[in-house]
Amino acid sequence: MLRARLPGMARAQFSSRARRPSGRACASSSIPGEPWQGMRGRPGEGLSMAGGGAERLPGMLRTVAALVLLAQLAGRGAHALYFHIGETEKRCFIEEIPDETMVIGNYRTQLWDKQSESFLPSTPGLGMHVEVKDPDGKVVLSRQYGSEGRFTFTSHTPGEHQICLHSNSTRMALFAGGKLRVHLDIQVGEHTNNYPEIAAKDKLTELQLRARQLLDQVEQIQKEQNYQRYREERFRMTSESTNQRVLWWSIAQTIILILTGIWQMRHLKSFFEAKKLV
Repeated sequence: MLRARLPGMARAQFSSRARRPSGRACASSSIPGEPWQGMRGRPGEGLSMAGGGAERLPGMLRTVAALVLLAQLAGRGAHALYFHIGETEKRCFIEEIPDETMVIGNYRTQLWDKQSESFLPSTPGLGMHVEVKDPDGKVVLSRQYGSEGRFTFTSHTPGEHQICLHSNSTRMALFAGGKLRVHLDIQVGEHTNNYPEIAAKDKLTELQLRARQLLDQVEQIQKEQNYQRYREERFRMTSESTNQRVLWWSIAQTIILILTGIWQMRHLKSFFEAKKLV
């Protein structure tokens, strides 16, 4: 899931669609409903059989119909997210990425025009700096791009990668006191492949292309499984470390209470002896 790190290191989720382990990071998707064609009668009514009796659609056929509908809906495109940044604002996103996974990001900026009170279609002369850090805080990518660009990097460490964007400080006079709209689309794993281009380059048939896509998806699933094992191992190590610390803290508290009780008894005994009460 794509998350944004706002000023003050607060996190906010930008994805409003269900996310697979790795895939396109999108903000919203709008899919208009489509009526079923070729079916008469109201929804929920059974199909008419040859004998004239109304029979319910068998469960398997209903399942197949639902799968076909889901496949059609899943094939629809989704709109990439956009966000607004100020003059000196820096916006960071966090993406959980397995190791050895390619990530491609496409962005486009629009400058706010006060005269027309709308965003300009393009912002020539304005630059955007992109910086990517791995889970260990090491800089994977740090480069200056134009108002519209494409950045690519490959993860070598599994975990949360931080992707930060901010405008070019040398061009701030272009929109001083204004705001900038940035359209961002991040693709992870097999979604970075341009299959029509691959098919044209390697002269693949449709069946071969489908097989290639399935192989890439299986490879990405294996990477995701390895990443989940890695997270599970880290969670187990953290749990064991926390339990061990709790145990040692309980033992330390018990020892402190015992020593405090012994000290109080000796102090009271010496006090009573000094007062000749004992």
